[in-house]
Amino acid sequence: MTTNDMREFLETGVIDAGRMRAVEQNAVALGYPSLLMMESAGRAVADAVLARSPSRVLVLCGRGNNGGDGMVAARYLQHLDSVDVVYPDCGSMTASAVAQLALLRHCSVALHPVRCAADVDALSRLFDGADVIVDAMLGTGASGGVREPLASLVARANASAAPVIAVDTPTPGIRASRILSFHRPKVEGADVADIGIPLEAEIFTGPGDLTLVPSRASGAHKGAGGEVLVVGGGPYQGAPYIAAMGALRAGADIVRVASPVYIPMPDLIYERLEGKAITADHLETILSLVDRADVVVCGMGLGKESHDVVLAVAEAAEKAVFDADALALPLPEAKETIYTPHAGEFARITGAEPPADLAARGQCVKAAATAGTILLKGPVDVISDGSRIRFNRTGTPAMTTGGTGDLLAGIAGALLCHLPAFEAACIAAYVNGRAGLLAAEERGNGMLATDMPGYIPQILFRPPASE
Repeated sequence: MTTNDMREFLETGVIDAGRMRAVEQNAVALGYPSLLMMESAGRAVADAVLARSPSRVLVLCGRGNNGGDGMVAARYLQHLDSVDVVYPDCGSMTASAVAQLALLRHCSVALHPVRCAADVDALSRLFDGADVIVDAMLGTGASGGVREPLASLVARANASAAPVIAVDTPTPGIRASRILSFHRPKVEGADVADIGIPLEAEIFTGPGDLTLVPSRASGAHKGAGGEVLVVGGGPYQGAPYIAAMGALRAGADIVRVASPVYIPMPDLIYERLEGKAITADHLETILSLVDRADVVVCGMGLGKESHDVVLAVAEAAEKAVFDADALALPLPEAKETIYTPHAGEFARITGAEPPADLAARGQCVKAAATAGTILLKGPVDVISDGSRIRFNRTGTPAMTTGGTGDLLAGIAGALLCHLPAFEAACIAAYVNGRAGLLAAEERGNGMLATDMPGYIPQILFRPPASE
């Protein structure tokens, strides 16, 4: 398998700020430093400016990495007659922007720090004399209204006759003659510059995907992390409890296990179902629990005699993860659904074994994902919602031990409380594989699924700091 075979899985069109941030962090994890990314972006901006054959260029920078892109561009334009860089001298800059500003102090450019509208007014001659204005004030991560001194910079740029080239995305309110986005467009109508982000940063999961997990509010109350109901057990006893611990460790606040089997675990709430297997007689109890849950995780250890119950649960559930014995025809379908089959279960619900070739496997999963998101487990996991396809290669052969798939279903259930199904499935696959890798470093092939949950929080909630 070569990367050429995988180009078909690149997404196209406008990319939102969260997804772009994830791709950039994945690129950093693959060895593409953020400063080098900024260098490529700034050079592309400079080329766009030079295409207009200017003599005098005014670069308006913000305090973030968008401003850093503009500063790089100014460095590549320093051979022109006049290059002026205006930036806010208030508040903290990102580390990358600070590094670029330090370099500019050694270049043939004029630096103009501004603190307020009056400072901007004093620079009116720069706007009047500019052949090109570069808008590098606020990038894709900006939120809220434009405040001073940037608001005055926007007003002055709009009053100028010079064309405005917006970096990545226009600062709100500014008139942009051209928008130059990097990697993929951030708004409709933008031109795109390739800045060399590795293909695998986008089509494979990575630590950048963890940036999509919402942080817990400081004033959060009990239950804010979500409530997960696990329905399973009977013929196989431990499976639903492993899934439930995965959900707890992945951030769910309340996890209930509805099962005929009781295993004392004080962090879980046990909902007793009498008998040796789950039957239609238990539906009233189960459906009352479905009503209060944010997500239902169903199928682990269930056996093959409870499918009517699975279908009823699916019909009642807003969000659900179906695994193991729940993966049978007719396929259960909640309003939003994740399916987590291994190759044999995939064949059972689709009638065809997934191909060994990874590219063909991706297309096969995409074609099958008509009722929800499928996470096909394997040496390389394949995730698709019928439109997008993502691959995950975290994991270890030691994870062939029983229960690791149950844990994955529980992690996916907790993430589904707060994320769309496709994103929840991608992150769950990445986190489960990383937890397996860390557990195997200590236990080797003697690793158990129950060795893995303790690693989930440090992977999911304490991701490595970005550059």
